[in-house]
Amino acid sequence: MRRVFVAGFTQAPESWTPVTDLLEGDPVLAPVPADLDFVATAHALDRGPAEYVGYSMGGRLCLQLALDRPSTVHRLVLVSASPGIEDPEERAARREADVALAREIEQDGVEAFLERWLAQPLFATLPRERARVAERVAANTVEKLTHQVRTLGQGTQPSNWWRLGALTMPVLIVAGALDRKYVEIARRMAAAIPDARLEIVDGAGHACHLERPETVAHLFASW
Repeated sequence: MRRVFVAGFTQAPESWTPVTDLLEGDPVLAPVPADLDFVATAHALDRGPAEYVGYSMGGRLCLQLALDRPSTVHRLVLVSASPGIEDPEERAARREADVALAREIEQDGVEAFLERWLAQPLFATLPRERARVAERVAANTVEKLTHQVRTLGQGTQPSNWWRLGALTMPVLIVAGALDRKYVEIARRMAAAIPDARLEIVDGAGHACHLERPETVAHLFASW
């Protein structure tokens, strides 16, 4: 079965290559459109019937596609992903924070923002040499980053927690053991999805596909 890979925020589509280079077949590395709202962006990732694999923002988009077009998504892999923010007040607060973040990007530029972004505790376990910083700089512009922050963030994403039970395809949910917030989210998702398998990657954080590509590739291949 074909696999379609969707990268996370700030990442180039090629960020998946540490994993895809270890898998059989020719992966489809799908770029995220730069000018659509959240749902339309998810639908634009449709490459026909396939297994869809998404990390973080890419996982949130692949989940939306699977919910809206289940005949297209034959299997779904979610890595460090979330169905969104349930509480409307928390979602509104996140939206305001994302607007402020977009202003920072406009003020400081791509390189300065990426340095601050990767310095977050969320990426504390990601070695610099595996963060693919130069690739991120080359792949992004101020306009692209601010669009994704304002339009594709969890503040604007519809909460899909209530829809998880409608997923009929097999779903593999992956999280890094050191990323406690997303481990809890992954467990809740696995409990809500009828045909879900949960895998926790030891010794890895949020970007577990970059930190432990061999382990993640093995999980995909053996599923």
